[in-house]
Amino acid sequence: MTELSSIPTPRPEYPRPQFVRQEWLSLNGEWDFSFDDEVVGENERWYLGDIIAPFTRKINVPFTFQSKLSGIEDPSFHDVVWYRRTFEIPEKWNGKRIVIHFGAVDYSAKVWVNGQLVAMHEGGHTPFQADITPSLVEGSNTIVLRAEDFSRDVTLPRGKQYWLENSASIFYTRTTGIWQSVWLEPLATVHLSKVTLTPDIDRNEIRIRTYLEGFKISDNLKLQMTVSYKGEQVAKDQFTIRYVEELRTIGLNDFTEHGLGRLWSPEHPNLYDIQFRLIRDQEVIDDVVSYFGMRKVSIEDGKLCLNNRPYFQRLVLDQGYFPEGILTAPTDDALKRDVKLAKDMGFNGVRKHQKTEDPRFLYWCDKLGLLLWSEAANAYDFSEEYVGRFTKEWLEIIERDYNHPCIVTWVPLNESWGIPNVQVDKRQQQHGLAMYHLTKSLDETRPVVYNDGWEQMTTDLVTIHDYESRQEVLEDRYATAESAVHAMPANRRIFVGGASYQGQPILVSEFGGIAFKKSEWEGWGYSGAENEEDFLRKLKAVVDPMLSSPVIKGYCYTQLTDVEQEINGLLTYDREPKAPLGAIRNIMMGK
Repeated sequence: MTELSSIPTPRPEYPRPQFVRQEWLSLNGEWDFSFDDEVVGENERWYLGDIIAPFTRKINVPFTFQSKLSGIEDPSFHDVVWYRRTFEIPEKWNGKRIVIHFGAVDYSAKVWVNGQLVAMHEGGHTPFQADITPSLVEGSNTIVLRAEDFSRDVTLPRGKQYWLENSASIFYTRTTGIWQSVWLEPLATVHLSKVTLTPDIDRNEIRIRTYLEGFKISDNLKLQMTVSYKGEQVAKDQFTIRYVEELRTIGLNDFTEHGLGRLWSPEHPNLYDIQFRLIRDQEVIDDVVSYFGMRKVSIEDGKLCLNNRPYFQRLVLDQGYFPEGILTAPTDDALKRDVKLAKDMGFNGVRKHQKTEDPRFLYWCDKLGLLLWSEAANAYDFSEEYVGRFTKEWLEIIERDYNHPCIVTWVPLNESWGIPNVQVDKRQQQHGLAMYHLTKSLDETRPVVYNDGWEQMTTDLVTIHDYESRQEVLEDRYATAESAVHAMPANRRIFVGGASYQGQPILVSEFGGIAFKKSEWEGWGYSGAENEEDFLRKLKAVVDPMLSSPVIKGYCYTQLTDVEQEINGLLTYDREPKAPLGAIRNIMMGK
């Protein structure tokens, strides 16, 4: 067990960079903690503040008990856990509604404040919140959270978390409980609940949809929106609110592609700031700051385009695991560093694999310029209950991350996870189609991949996973679109259910995976290298065919870092390069 006193204050940054309020209070740090292996906590009413005996441990939130940074570091099965801590509301917040936010709790959660149930949520990768005002008392308040995981359930949306005791193959250490930040904020009775920001570079406009909580038509409210670029105001709009949901379009008259060049791209990550002020009787009652990027993702004549021009995507597979925090980065700087390392190695994007990442990572992708394919953490097997669970969580993912300009592709399913019999099972085929069309119904601005890697039906991009290491085989395989879509590199058909290739852009969205041991970690890869020179030679042998192919419109190399028993990263698990970054960059860019 690690002494909590030796661990730095965890994750002090504001957790939600796309929807920022100045007044907030972090609840990260030391909490009381207990395992509930006998599942007796609710019957014994552990949620009451005066129940002391069960909480015999301390934990460092937001790190799960399996991780070193939690102060516990216990990888064994404990599917029901409890958290507790006390807090006081700042005096200046008196008269406000007090809302508690949880970035993510794996997998289901119940929350009590002063013994009263205030929230229930299911879904291990998405946020939830609760207005706790009616449950508060003067002075010290007690919050209790019960989290339940289902470690052995393979129909649970779980990503790479293994259902056996020890990590093996492509599966890693589990996470249970709170793994993203917890915080409080004060709100007026009526306030902004969310906004959606949709750029249109063809019209030089930003479409803004706003949503209010607690609104009544008698409130006589106005909403003021101010858009600025690098500190200079470029647009302002103010209007009287008539409905809970309002839509406004603002023209960016400053915006000319050939003049000021304010498009967002990995090469030029230009961002506009936008401030929302909710006004009642000349008083600002809510003040929220956000940002957006003017960029467009489209498909034209079989070409994948960014900002109306063909754009070759050089992606790296990023699983977002950390040696001491597992799914939770130790610091915000660690997330920023991963983005910078990817760019330093010549990549213009990442495919975030089997994980809905912390919003702070998406912020750094927006800020520093890195494309992101957003992929859900999938289940491994299919069931009716899985369909409901996964659909709900995927909807929450899209809602949370819609505004991020870095996201250029949605990937609800990967390698037939959750739909293992999709080749022949019509229910599973329909589930994949449902996820595709559901995503398109919510976001018409981004491509959607039906099932990344193989066994696809209706899809905007044809994506292929291919760990062939021989250069001549790859060159022959990707010489034509026909040879690419009929190759079956994983002995899986690219299309199922009567679907066929319709001219979509083709991307090799997993390849490489060259194992190279450069640390004390033992592990495996899809092919191996003996030394740095051999590693670079083999890296070039698999990348060059991607760049020279007349039909490939982008690639995703496996992978950014080693992860536990996998040593096929370009970086070690501790983020040390296995070869000079410049040498890797030259290969990735074909120099």
